[in-house]
Amino acid sequence: MAMTSSVVQTPIARKISTNAVIRTVLANGPISRADIAKLTGLSKQTISDVVRDLQDDGWLKPVGQTDGRPGRNAITYEINARAGLAASIDLGDTRIAAVICDLLGNVVTEINVLTDPRGGTHLINQFSDLLAELALAAGTTTDRLRLVVLGSPGVLDPATGHINVAPNIPGIDAIDLRQLFSDRMGMAVIVENDVNLAAQGEKWRGHGVESSNFAFVALGTGIGMGIIANGALLRGARGAAGEIAYLPIGGDAFDPGGFTLGTFECAVGSEAMLRRYTGFGGRNASTVTDLFAAFNAGETSAVAAIEETARLAAVAIAAIGATLDPEMVIIGGSIGARPELVDAIRRFLPRCTPYPPRIEISRFGNRASLMGGVGIAVERMHDDLFGVKLRDV
Repeated sequence: MAMTSSVVQTPIARKISTNAVIRTVLANGPISRADIAKLTGLSKQTISDVVRDLQDDGWLKPVGQTDGRPGRNAITYEINARAGLAASIDLGDTRIAAVICDLLGNVVTEINVLTDPRGGTHLINQFSDLLAELALAAGTTTDRLRLVVLGSPGVLDPATGHINVAPNIPGIDAIDLRQLFSDRMGMAVIVENDVNLAAQGEKWRGHGVESSNFAFVALGTGIGMGIIANGALLRGARGAAGEIAYLPIGGDAFDPGGFTLGTFECAVGSEAMLRRYTGFGGRNASTVTDLFAAFNAGETSAVAAIEETARLAAVAIAAIGATLDPEMVIIGGSIGARPELVDAIRRFLPRCTPYPPRIEISRFGNRASLMGGVGIAVERMHDDLFGVKLRDV
């Protein structure tokens, strides 16, 4: 849906009034025109004009009437959520999750498939096909999408969007992923490190809503961290802030073999957990899911493997606490979301640091990156369409 001149090409006063109305409806809707006037301080005539224009252009819709008040009931309005759609994609080493969301951040439709193992430009084709399938399921077409947010493993150069150090996805560091995908879709594409997106997802609607300083630690096939410092995402000089896979913990930091995946990741990632389990004499688990099942059944080798993994993770979190002093550390990912591991980490922390940070399990489980992409997409749509930042609402 295209914006009309009544919303975009208007005098500055009308723009300010429009922004005030949108902000108020986003924060308080469904809401009547009279209540919008009270909250904004704008005249009833101005509110009537702005609401009429926004309704005519499809951005607001009437949803009911006020009741329980003296006098006539008044029509109430809310944002027409389906007037703006965007997509969020979480590119994983083995699976891709993707959603289409609306202006309010509601997930309209979702899909989860295996990642094309060929990587590189084959991923562009796969993304395009997935979005077409999602759009069809949502009763729309991809040309109605306003933007795509893509979360990817690896170190993202914030200036160029180029992805470096993503060893588990072949060829992704050899292409201009953002430009190629944007050209294919004919729309804006935002590429972000997946764990940074997860941290932003927690800031948007997770444990970090009320916190200005926290870290999100992803434990799974790979290891990573997103940092919210003083309310903003911390990227570092090269976009590599939070790459805790390379912490010199759990192995020989001078072993060049750790330069690819990282010393810490080699010690606590899913493959390391299974190696540890086998080393302790375990024979009944070929996947991490099996390992946790064996742990819950009380198998000694599984208990030892998870306890040792938790001990190393606690040391890393102690280092994070000493360096960043976060209010809390939120743990997510396919392994990090497991309460068995997090409970063990909580037990070890007071033994390796005098100031253990609060530990929370992500509210989104392994969907935190996907939800972070939704949050970024919604904020960008609000800003582009109405000049309203989510943090102002």
